[in-house]
Amino acid sequence: MKQAFRKQSDLIGLSHVQAASQRVPVLLPYPFAGPFDYRVPVGMELSPGDLVLVPLNRREEVGVVWDGEAEGEVGDNRLRPVSAKLDAPPMREDLRRLIDWIASYTLAAPGEVLAMALRVNALRPDQPLLGWRAAEVLPEGRVTPQRAAVLAELSRQQPRGGAELAKAAGVSTGVVRAMADAGLLVPAPLPVLPGFYPPDLSRTGPVLSADQEVAAQALREAVAARAFSVTLLEGVTGSGKTEVYHEAIAACLRQGRQALVLLPEIALSSQWLDRFTARFGTPPAVWHSDLSSRTRRLTWRAVASGEASVVVGARSALFLPFPDLGLVVIDEEHETAFKQEDGVVYHARDMAIVRARLCNAPAVLASATPSLESVANVEAGRYQRLHLPTRHGGALMPQISMVDLRDAPPARGDFLSPPLVVAVKEAFERGEQAMLFLNRRGYAPLTLCRRCGHRVNCANCTAWLVEHRARRQLQCHHCGHAEPIPKLCPVCQAEDSLTAIGPGVERITEEAARHFPEARTLVMASDTITGPVAAAEAARAIAAREYDLIIGTQIVAKGWHFPHLTLVGVIDADLGLAGGDLRAAERTVQLLHQVAGRAGRAEAPGRVLLQSFSPDHPVMVALRQGDLAAFMQSEAEQRRPGHWPPYGRLAAIIVSADSSDAAEAAAIALGRTAPGGDGVLVLGPAPAPLAILRGRHRRRLLLKTRRDIAVQPILRAWLATVPATGSVRIDVDVDPVSFL
Repeated sequence: MKQAFRKQSDLIGLSHVQAASQRVPVLLPYPFAGPFDYRVPVGMELSPGDLVLVPLNRREEVGVVWDGEAEGEVGDNRLRPVSAKLDAPPMREDLRRLIDWIASYTLAAPGEVLAMALRVNALRPDQPLLGWRAAEVLPEGRVTPQRAAVLAELSRQQPRGGAELAKAAGVSTGVVRAMADAGLLVPAPLPVLPGFYPPDLSRTGPVLSADQEVAAQALREAVAARAFSVTLLEGVTGSGKTEVYHEAIAACLRQGRQALVLLPEIALSSQWLDRFTARFGTPPAVWHSDLSSRTRRLTWRAVASGEASVVVGARSALFLPFPDLGLVVIDEEHETAFKQEDGVVYHARDMAIVRARLCNAPAVLASATPSLESVANVEAGRYQRLHLPTRHGGALMPQISMVDLRDAPPARGDFLSPPLVVAVKEAFERGEQAMLFLNRRGYAPLTLCRRCGHRVNCANCTAWLVEHRARRQLQCHHCGHAEPIPKLCPVCQAEDSLTAIGPGVERITEEAARHFPEARTLVMASDTITGPVAAAEAARAIAAREYDLIIGTQIVAKGWHFPHLTLVGVIDADLGLAGGDLRAAERTVQLLHQVAGRAGRAEAPGRVLLQSFSPDHPVMVALRQGDLAAFMQSEAEQRRPGHWPPYGRLAAIIVSADSSDAAEAAAIALGRTAPGGDGVLVLGPAPAPLAILRGRHRRRLLLKTRRDIAVQPILRAWLATVPATGSVRIDVDVDPVSFL
């Protein structure tokens, strides 16, 4: 939370106006404490939600006329007028209320939240796209066969884009440019094609099982009610949850309303888009950060006009200007990727439920491994629950077995146990595919000097540098700092003494090449699968059996359907259990269950081998027995007595500064004024697990309360006692997911 805001009187310049000026509050997309007052010029009518251009310092900015009365603190003689009312759809009341709600809940400045919803780029008029047509009077000169081919294509259809025209005529784009220079072609605006076709509701989806049909009918009724509700759609991996909520989308579209589907990582949504297109005959509108500016502008306008009836997107799609949102689906609702950690810190799953409530729309949370928060809400009667207990089409759940690394250790220097190596070879002999999973990018997580013991760490963070051998770099996965792998130890200067400790997927790939030299291998990590195009190509190639072995990090766990994949081997099943994270066990069981769910999704049965040094850990027992419900009940019993989330409330306060002394002093000052009382506890201050991040020194305090106590009023009063000064910054994370 930003602790210091510039005063309105410092930002609004002088202007001589009459004493009885009409004024309106205008919210600007900056971290100010609230709206500023502006004078409404004579003849201009403004209402809440109108987009306006207003002066701010010596420039003009786009803002939104906000709700409520103007504050009136600035005198009429200093009030500046609204410059213009923009010709754009007003921001609807439900979106304005969502912005206020998120700002209040997260303690963020309202303008910072507005910035996520106000797409100024979308308000700019589009420049027409230009192509080429044949000149009405062709200049004299020899027309080569290549030029004749271009003119022949234009005789069939014009205007045409340069690249499209060259491809159709079988020539290079240089020929087209030369024809334009010679006066044979002249620029012409290209026709504007419809960007989003309405889904075909006459198409029938796949035949649903009895359990699917029961769940689908319940969701259809929730949509038909046109009222807010939340339903947890729980089903084992491969049970057909997507097909079920497709039926809810169809019901929503028949009402003439819009639907929003949030995915945790839109870059990995290629198979989801294919399934939607197969069901409805056209793809949905897509919203994520990899889109071009023009595509984002067209999509934003199509959503605002209602032309885009279904949107699938990352968490930022939550702030699109839907005129009539009738359904919100949060797929893989347990995923921590829905939590935004930078800027405004919010959980998109929870805020999507708020938006559904503000729009009188049902919300659907879909997951094979629901979060304990959602399970607790079901138990409290706040959410409904639908369950799909079996895989669709008769496919069986995979058999999960443990490899006790104490009894079957890998060979010295290796990380694949003998039983896992044998299982992979047997899968290949049957003509099936296998997957090796390790949730760790790079070659090795630690580089150590064999001579002096020095561990190579980041210059900006208290984190070890990860070796990426393919790029010959050491990289920090927290701040992005990278440097070449040194020849000498930075401390003792010993030559060739640095050695890689522990495995990453690159090292597993190297080892797999020795064990399975004939296998065609694909590495799937955020380093190699960099966006939707790469993800779609990977999915196509795996389905086409162009690869035998897939080696991946956590991105392989999210919703993929690989029909020929029958074996999954988890290299280090214990990896997520280390550390003091409140949700470590819950996250580990969710991740490993999702990874296991990639195996045996078609006719051939699946098998999963978990390599572990702790096969008797409750997480491993739950996975082996397939009893996630018992595990979640055990987790709940451990958290409930101490009022830990979701049975209590938690807020993290991170104090950071340029120096350790400044961070320590500010944190101690906060600690001295910490609130107390029945049901309220403050832990800390203490160094954050990442005590230095991006060059800033960090201290952490945790505020814990009973569930019936709101943390926001306590936080506001507490933080007001010690305002941030100098380089000190105080950030608040309500309902923290990460504890780094």
